[in-house]
Amino acid sequence: MTGRAWVITGGKATRIRPEDAADAQGDFVWVHLHGEGETIAPWLRGQAGLADYVVEPLTAVETRPRCDAIGHGAFVNLRGLSQDELSSADPLASVRLYASRGHVHSVTRRRLSALEPVIAQVESGRIADPGDLIVAFATAITEELDPLIADLGDTLDACEEALDPTRIFEQRRDVTRTRVRAIGYRRFLVPQRAALEKLGTMPGDWLGADDRLHLSAAADRAARMAEEVDAIRERAALIHETLTDLRAEQLDQRSLQIAIVAMVFLPLTFVTGLLGMNVEGIPFAKEPWAFAGVVALCAGMSAGIVAWFRRRQWIGR
Repeated sequence: MTGRAWVITGGKATRIRPEDAADAQGDFVWVHLHGEGETIAPWLRGQAGLADYVVEPLTAVETRPRCDAIGHGAFVNLRGLSQDELSSADPLASVRLYASRGHVHSVTRRRLSALEPVIAQVESGRIADPGDLIVAFATAITEELDPLIADLGDTLDACEEALDPTRIFEQRRDVTRTRVRAIGYRRFLVPQRAALEKLGTMPGDWLGADDRLHLSAAADRAARMAEEVDAIRERAALIHETLTDLRAEQLDQRSLQIAIVAMVFLPLTFVTGLLGMNVEGIPFAKEPWAFAGVVALCAGMSAGIVAWFRRRQWIGR
């Protein structure tokens, strides 16, 4: 477990040890811990003096974005990009925050990309209260996710513009990869929007009017990204169907070509097999022009069959 803490007074942040946070005096104190829940939970119960009903959501293994009123404060779980390599099914790292008047405790299990920008805002004096801190996390997370969601849309745009029957398998892999990423992001963006909206309307004197406005803006941005990933999923499904249709057309064309070749050679095989029997009475067997005549007959039959296919428009002219 690693930890950092700051005491903020009049917009000025002072770095302190997490062990000193309980006795620190200021407008509010922020303690951030990073590590696994089994190592963090005893510290939160003992050093921070938090109740079990607060420690449990802060250290839970499986989480999703949510917001709940707990005691005189609120528990907020947000998801954002991580510097660690995560699975495609769970592509976003969580930050869990318990905020009340004068205190914020936050916990991460994976390295959150938005953490350092928020710390920079704290140390530069732009964070004055717990509401500002949560708004900073929500804003940093949505700002990082926004261009990533836009890139997914651009990838589908490129696939739509460059549909090529000769690159079906490659394009299907790109579309499937984009769709999987969109599904992974959607799992967390939809509840994250609901969590930010709920926090913005939650009663409590530790949230200022400006904080509620900023939370509403972050919720709107999360809603727009959720709608975008929904559109990406639907577009990816349509492109996948189009590529499947192109593949089916390719198979039909190849099957038709094989059938045409088979129909051309089927009567030729019958004629050559009949004339090639090793029995007496084969017509013109002793004539010197017989071989050339059979070849000419086969060529004429082939030309007639091909002409018939062309009249039926089964092959191109």
